[in-house]
Amino acid sequence: MIRVLVLYPRIEGKRFDFEYYKNYHMPLVKRRLNPTKVEIDLGLSLQDQPSPYIAVSHLTFESMEQLADRYNSAAQELNEDKLKFTDIEIITQINEVIEV
Repeated sequence: MIRVLVLYPRIEGKRFDFEYYKNYHMPLVKRRLNPTKVEIDLGLSLQDQPSPYIAVSHLTFESMEQLADRYNSAAQELNEDKLKFTDIEIITQINEVIEV
């Protein structure tokens, strides 16, 4: 199983519209990439210390081939839509899920 993390660092002066992200961008991601599972973590503050990330999305796929096939056909549309909710340079990490 493959899990993709998409991280949005909290950077002063950068914008991130969480409502657009949750209500429009992520449904687009689900339609275009059809992952097995989708979750969003919304970063919270602890004792007035903001989280290092505004949001982190988790997308699960059965295999790298499945991810690659779906992403290649959707990349341009997803990247163009990103401009509607953020100007943050995202960090993406692809992981193999290992159960213990």
